[in-house]
Amino acid sequence: GPASGRYTAAFLSYLRRKGVLRPGDRVLIGRDLRESSPAIAAGVATAIAEAGCIAVDCGLLPTPGLALAAQAANAPAVMVTGSHIPADRNGLKFYLATGEITKADEAGIFESLQDIAETSSNAVAPRDDDRARGAYFDRYRAAIAPDALAGLKVGVFQHSSVARDDMVALLRDLGAEVVPLGRADHFVPIDTEALGVAETVQARTWVRAEGLDALVSTDGDADRPLVADETGAFIRGDILGILT
Repeated sequence: GPASGRYTAAFLSYLRRKGVLRPGDRVLIGRDLRESSPAIAAGVATAIAEAGCIAVDCGLLPTPGLALAAQAANAPAVMVTGSHIPADRNGLKFYLATGEITKADEAGIFESLQDIAETSSNAVAPRDDDRARGAYFDRYRAAIAPDALAGLKVGVFQHSSVARDDMVALLRDLGAEVVPLGRADHFVPIDTEALGVAETVQARTWVRAEGLDALVSTDGDADRPLVADETGAFIRGDILGILT
């Protein structure tokens, strides 16, 4: 909506003040599977065009995939996602070419916001670039041996994760037998750090019923992992980090 256009305009104004954005530069856009994400992404594209920059739509992809594309293109990026919060809420995640914005950057964006009036409602068609999503998952294919997961049967809890199909393809390419599970036909918020009883029971049920060695998933914008072991017990993110 109008707010997302204003915040995007403030972000770009801040980058100009910092001297890291010039007219004609590219700004990348990505989004999750929420119903409101395409309309918000369109508003972001309009704000980018009004700032004299080139909006590049990377489509549906994980937030880290957009961040990787931003680093590769030496360009800032805006991810349209409410992450793991309920479907009726949405938001923006801002990235610099060097990575996610800092608290100091946030303060600078808020400062710029004071000077931003309403942004235009004229739709601007962004330039499409659908390579970013593939490049993100190919990075894993290049880093991990193609038979690394051979002999493992892995369930993928798909729900409405933006990575739901790519996870299945990637794990198969790495040698696993993959069972797609729980695909949602509308957006379902999954908080990987505060799972409900229903998800915990469901994981154990799937692992037993399918004879899985592991069950994996992510939150909505696929920047938080979710892994359950061969008993269906979830392994917390901090422990996953240590193991990795």
